Amino acid sequence: MPTAATTRAPETATFDAVIVGAGFAGMYMLHTLRQLGFTARVYEGGGGVGGTWYWNRFPGARCDIESLQYSYSFSDELQQEWEWTEKYAPQTEILEYANHVADRFDLRRDIRFDTRVTKAGYDDGAKRWTVETNRGDRVTAQFCIMALGCLSAANKPDFPGLADYTGPVYHTGEWPHDGVDFTGLRVGVIGTGSSAIQSIPLIAKQAKSLTVFQRTAAYTVPAWNEKLDPDYVRNVKADYPALRAKARARPTGFYFKFNTKPALEDSAEGRERQYEEFWSRGGLPFLGAYGDLLFEKDANDTVADFARAKIRGIVKDPKVAEKLCPDNVFGCKRLCVDTGYYETYNQPHVTLVDIAKTGIERFTETGVVANGSEYELDAVVCATGFAAMTGSFDRIAITGRDGLTLKKKWEAGPRTYLGLASVGFPNLFMLTGPGSPSVLASLVQAIEQHVDWVADCIAHMRDVGAASIEPTLADEDAWVEHVNEVAQVSLRSTCSSWYVGANIPGRPRVFMPYIGGFPIYVNKCNEIMDAGYEGFVLDGAAETNTPPRIRLTERWHVPLDMDVISPAALAAKRVPVV
Repeated sequence: MPTAATTRAPETATFDAVIVGAGFAGMYMLHTLRQLGFTARVYEGGGGVGGTWYWNRFPGARCDIESLQYSYSFSDELQQEWEWTEKYAPQTEILEYANHVADRFDLRRDIRFDTRVTKAGYDDGAKRWTVETNRGDRVTAQFCIMALGCLSAANKPDFPGLADYTGPVYHTGEWPHDGVDFTGLRVGVIGTGSSAIQSIPLIAKQAKSLTVFQRTAAYTVPAWNEKLDPDYVRNVKADYPALRAKARARPTGFYFKFNTKPALEDSAEGRERQYEEFWSRGGLPFLGAYGDLLFEKDANDTVADFARAKIRGIVKDPKVAEKLCPDNVFGCKRLCVDTGYYETYNQPHVTLVDIAKTGIERFTETGVVANGSEYELDAVVCATGFAAMTGSFDRIAITGRDGLTLKKKWEAGPRTYLGLASVGFPNLFMLTGPGSPSVLASLVQAIEQHVDWVADCIAHMRDVGAASIEPTLADEDAWVEHVNEVAQVSLRSTCSSWYVGANIPGRPRVFMPYIGGFPIYVNKCNEIMDAGYEGFVLDGAAETNTPPRIRLTERWHVPLDMDVISPAALAAKRVPVV
C-alpha cells in the first residue's frame, strides 16, 4: 500500500548542505549543521534511520565494540538516558537506539526516506552542487556531504546459473525485515566472514541441514556476550567523559586493556597464560594481548598457533578442524567475534565444504555445484560481504570540476586528503572516507570526529566568506603516499582482504583505511585546521589565513596515550604532517 513517503512529490529546493545517508554519520551531521544554523536535506535509500543497522538484520547481527562505547558521545544527556542491556548490543537494540536519537533530536523532518541519490554534479561557476534522486528530486546546495557508510554496498556475485535456481537467495546485508524461517529447510551459506560467523550458529538451530561453503577460513574470537552489570554501567555513567577521553587516546578509538610488551620477550609459558587470559575476556581486545602482534610476523605466529589450537580443541572432526584453521596472518583480515561458531560444526546436520580452489562453480534449479558435486538446497544465504569503502560511491554518478567523475579519478584506487575531500570535487566532504581510520577504529567515534571537523570547517567558511574549499594536488598526493607508506608497517597489508578490495574482482589492490592510529590521525586533522586549513584552498575568502574559531573540534584535542600507540602510529608520527 502506498505510503506518504512513496507518494510524495519530487522537490526542487536550495539548501546549505545535502547529506547522503541517514546512518549514524548522516544523523549526527544533520543535527550538528542545524545547531550551527545551516539548512540541510538528508536523502536515505532505506525506509528508516540506522544505516547498516537498518539493512543488516540477519540472525545474530550485533556490534563487536562494547555497547557503552559504540554510541554517540556528543550529548551527555543522551549518554545518561539510554540504557544498553548487553555487553555487545544486538542489531535490534542498536536500531532502537538510532530511532531514539532521530526522535529525540527531531531529525526525521529533514530526511527523505526511500530515496536514493543517483547524481551529484558540481557547478564551478555557481560554486554549488546539484543533487538528483530516483524520486525525481533536483536540489542544489553549497555543500554535498557523503555519509554513505564504509560497509553499505552489498557484494552480490553473479554466480553462473543463479537465475536458474528456483529457491530463495538472501544476502546478509539486505535481510528481509520480517525475518526468515529456515525450519525444516536444507540451507546453504556462501562465505565465512563476519556476518556468516554470526548467523551460522542460529541458522543451524532451525535448518534441517546446513551446508557452509568456505573459500577462506577466518579467525574468530569468542564474544562471551552477557547482560550488562548495573553497577558497571553506573560506574561508567558516573564519569563517562573519562572513558571517552581514554578511548580517543587509543589507536582503535575505543578503550580496552592493552599490554605493550612484545610477545617474543615473554616465555612460551608466559605467552600461553597471557593468551588464555585475553581469550577468556574475548572480543576484539584479544589483539591487545601483546603490543606487536600486528607488526612482527614471528610474534603473530605465536598467536596464530594459539588460535588454531583452540579450533582443533573445539571441533571434534580433525579434518573439519583443519579446514577451519586459517593459514594467514592472525588479524590480517578483520578479526571476527562469535558465539558458538566452531561448536556448530560438531552438529551432524552441518557440513563444511572447502571451495578455496574451485569456488562456487554454478547454481542449478535445485542447488549449488562445488568441487564437481551438486548440493541440493531449499534456500541459499550469500554472506559475501560488501564492496567496502568505495562501493557506495560507485553507485552515484559524482561529477566534479571540468566533467571529472569520481569513478574515473578513483579507477586506480581512492585518492583523498585525510579521507575527507578529494581534488577536483570542491565542497564535497566524505565522512569516514578512504584514507581515514574508518573501519580500523570505533566507527561511531570516527564519525563524530569527522562530523565535528566538517562542521567547524563549514562554519569557518561562513565566517570568512569563502565560497568553496578543495585540497591542493600536492597535499593530496602526499597524503595518499603517507597512507600507503604507513600501511606497509602493519601485517594487515600482507593478505588479500576487503581492506584492499580483494573480495571484488577487478578492483585495484590498495589498502584503503588509514592504519596509523586514530589519535595520530585526529592530531593531524587538528594541526591542519589550527594552521588555517593547511593543504586546502579556500576560494573567495576575505581572510584565507585567519585561524578558525574552534567550536566542536575542541573536544578532540586530547593527549596521546604514548604507552599504547602502535608501531604503525609511531611511524606515522615520524612522517612529516602534510
